[in-house]
Amino acid sequence: MKWIDSLDIAIALAEAHPGVDPVHVNFVDLMRMVLALPGFEENEGHCGERKLEAIQQAWIDELC
Repeated sequence: MKWIDSLDIAIALAEAHPGVDPVHVNFVDLMRMVLALPGFEENEGHCGERKLEAIQQAWIDELC
């Protein structure tokens, strides 16, 4: 996975952190959670606020 794979990342985050409400996750923690996912291939240098927003929104949508 890469930063642009927001839906795949959101699904993986939902599975890895079932008790976490993504609304309350700040971007620093979100970035760390994504970087820790198995199969994630990029580093934080390719990350940006827009990508994190897309991931967070996809994670919220995944839980609804």
